[in-house]
Amino acid sequence: MRNYFLFLFFIFIGSSIQAQETAMSASEITSFKEKVIASAKTTQTIKTDFTQYKHLDFLADDVKTSGKMVFKAPNLVKWEYTNPYQYSVIFKEDQLLINDGGTKSKVDIGNSKLFKKLNQLIVSSVKGNMFNDADFTVSFFKSSKYYKAVFIPKDKKIAGYIASFELLFNKDDAQVYEVKMVEPSQDFTKIVFNNRTLNTAVNDSIFSN
Repeated sequence: MRNYFLFLFFIFIGSSIQAQETAMSASEITSFKEKVIASAKTTQTIKTDFTQYKHLDFLADDVKTSGKMVFKAPNLVKWEYTNPYQYSVIFKEDQLLINDGGTKSKVDIGNSKLFKKLNQLIVSSVKGNMFNDADFTVSFFKSSKYYKAVFIPKDKKIAGYIASFELLFNKDDAQVYEVKMVEPSQDFTKIVFNNRTLNTAVNDSIFSN
């Protein structure tokens, strides 16, 4: 079985887009937050394809995987990898449901403060609404192509796994389209969302292992 704990950290994703960035002003930050929060409040379901890139310094090329993600409010998330292997993880209540090429398992994360927090971050990053989280220092930037929020964890346990992560938002609809998670070693994981559809019917049976 692949290391499902590492999976928790691998799904934070991002972009290496090179664009001129400047810090947002206080008024721009306020306006941006309001737009993102309003968008998140109206988002009940998300279906999207994704491509994930895992960058490791000792490898010449990033490890590339792809698949589909489904979200249903308030906190159901399924990540299904389809290429180059079959692997899915479902976050459901306080459980992690894993299907590794037909081998199924279940992990109780309810008693772990760290993994409950990471689960919360996953849901929040998918919806794009996590600005009220007191566990992070957040900086805001803008470019001609996107808005960006950079999160630095205050919690030492989380900081032991995540040095920082970035959310990139479309300027037109304030939806997250890329996230980048940087580890303390400076290795990082990047996932790019595409073909996203919002608020279509999602049956609860999708979130069964």
